[in-house]
Amino acid sequence: MRYVVIMAGGSGKRLWPLSRQGTPKQLLRLIGDSSLLRLAYERVRGTVPDEHILVCTGAKYLQEVRKEIPELGEDQILGEPEGRDSLNAVAWPAAVLAHADPDAVVAMVTADQVMQPVEVFQQALATAFEAAETDPSAMVTFGVVPTSPHTGYGYLKRGEEVGEVPGVYAVTGFREKPDLPTAKRYLATGDYWWNSGMFVWRAQTLLDQLQRLVPDCHQLVTRIAAQPELLEELFRKLPKISVDYAVMEPVAAGRGSAHVVAVPLPVTWQDVGGYSALAEHLPSDDQGNSVDGRALLVDAHDNVVINRAGDESLIAVFGLSDVVVVHSGDALLVCPASESERIKDLVAQVEARASQFA
Repeated sequence: MRYVVIMAGGSGKRLWPLSRQGTPKQLLRLIGDSSLLRLAYERVRGTVPDEHILVCTGAKYLQEVRKEIPELGEDQILGEPEGRDSLNAVAWPAAVLAHADPDAVVAMVTADQVMQPVEVFQQALATAFEAAETDPSAMVTFGVVPTSPHTGYGYLKRGEEVGEVPGVYAVTGFREKPDLPTAKRYLATGDYWWNSGMFVWRAQTLLDQLQRLVPDCHQLVTRIAAQPELLEELFRKLPKISVDYAVMEPVAAGRGSAHVVAVPLPVTWQDVGGYSALAEHLPSDDQGNSVDGRALLVDAHDNVVINRAGDESLIAVFGLSDVVVVHSGDALLVCPASESERIKDLVAQVEARASQFA
């Protein structure tokens, strides 16, 4: 049977002060009237029955997630006691599904990406499901066909078309976020795709790789799936590591019993991880300013200005360029646009000095 798990556990620190501990970015209405989580659900709705859609999120967000997707039952929302990186966001749901359905084929999709057209994504998802069903040893990822030499995304290197399902390609390696000259070279060759961070595989295939590569994780998640009452006790013992480092890269390098393949995703795609990505979805003026909310900009260009402080608040920007200004109502951020990816470092300082700002 086919299942979809929406990974919605991120904190979105690069979108502070809009994204906070109580309202992470996937629950925010950043683009239009729907939250990123709701948009993720609507992207996969209809590809599998609603009862086969799960959400993996932080335990403290359970009630908000239920409000965002009331179509799902309580047992379809998995609450992590704490964040333990992306490996466990895929391993725990896989163990839960495999425990209930040993033949489960599961798609792991993200809740913080925007892509259009949705129909193209759904076609790629169907191809990935078919590939994993046809070849039990296939670990399928999605390679976003790049439209620019982006330095903020990881890349995967595409090999030859493989397998019985058309449109599925071998993955010969993963690459970290490159510098600009390297990204331009990747784009010129046509052999590299952006790493989407989404996957399709048989749940048991992932568990087999965990048993081989990360046995501690395998032992703990399978025990949690069999004895869910031990979740609080055991989840915190899981190794904190990304799925790429723990599984996908070693398997692609031949150290697993499976193999990695990719399905191309030729869509307009963005990982809405920070303000530079969010700005592309906001209204802009003829000076290149991206603006959301009440704001007045004079002799200003190429700024990102977001005002969520209410109708009585005004942000005025005069004589500035390449600046991010965000007012959430109880906090104001001002920083150079070039430094916006480092906002998570600022958040660490805010959290360390929380008592000063209480």
